[in-house]
Amino acid sequence: MTKIRFDNRVAVVTGAGGGLGRAYALMLANRGAKVVVNDVGADTDGSGSNATPAQQVVNEINNSGGEAVANYDSVSEWESARRIIESAIDNFGRVDILINNAGILRDKSLLKMEIEDFCTVVDVHLLGTFFCTKAAFPYMKEQGYGRIISISSAAGLYGNYGQTNYGAAKMGIVGLMNSVKIEGTRYGISANTVVPFAGTRMTATVMPSDEVKKVKPEYVTPIVGYLSSEDCKDTGKVFTAGGGYFGRAAVMEGQGCYYDPDETITVEMVAKKIDNIKDLQSAREFDSAIKQTANILSRIIEKSKN
Repeated sequence: MTKIRFDNRVAVVTGAGGGLGRAYALMLANRGAKVVVNDVGADTDGSGSNATPAQQVVNEINNSGGEAVANYDSVSEWESARRIIESAIDNFGRVDILINNAGILRDKSLLKMEIEDFCTVVDVHLLGTFFCTKAAFPYMKEQGYGRIISISSAAGLYGNYGQTNYGAAKMGIVGLMNSVKIEGTRYGISANTVVPFAGTRMTATVMPSDEVKKVKPEYVTPIVGYLSSEDCKDTGKVFTAGGGYFGRAAVMEGQGCYYDPDETITVEMVAKKIDNIKDLQSAREFDSAIKQTANILSRIIEKSKN
């Protein structure tokens, strides 16, 4: 099998000063990509700033014969997010790969969570992903090629105690990429989501220490590398990865139940059929809201004919 490389490709990796972001940046650089290493160098709660982490990763890449530059702008504001992408354009003339990885944690139970803690986490994760994607999209459209990989979380897909802010933002990223994939397809731009399971500075706050040691960030990089490559034809997909495991997650919809809309449909009728309504045995996924709606309408029409 031909080795996947990124020669003549330019990648932007946000939150790349450590953990997963660093692993993504090093992997891309080792395979020939020129890399913009973005990181504000904040604490895990988003406070403070430090240029050292991003510069250290840049030094690692450059000292190994690769090409990289550092950027210290925040993803959470439109103008600074634009500067992140412009770093790639100014230094390397293009942007082919965007990995939306920057993130913070401010975990608290719902009743104890301050409004600021909720909004700040959403700003970094969800708005930051949107801002960087929007800034990179025109360049990818013009060149007819782009790979956007956004990092979500199991807390978004399935929920987690004390992470209403983080979970909401991370599931929002899935919805964002679902729509970006539709707009990007005609321009050769793919948009996929990765849900990593890895021991990092952030996950160390919610994972047992023995588990943190077993799941290195490097174990996630192969799926990110594939999704960043020309070989990847997938778009709008959610992949899970960690500790040697790789899988795919999806939003599925069951067959459901249909009632005659010309008759009165009561709460009791729904309660009686709730097990059938919940059944996912013959579930399917849809690649757009239009197709999901069309499926429901077609079945309603079919039902009315019988």
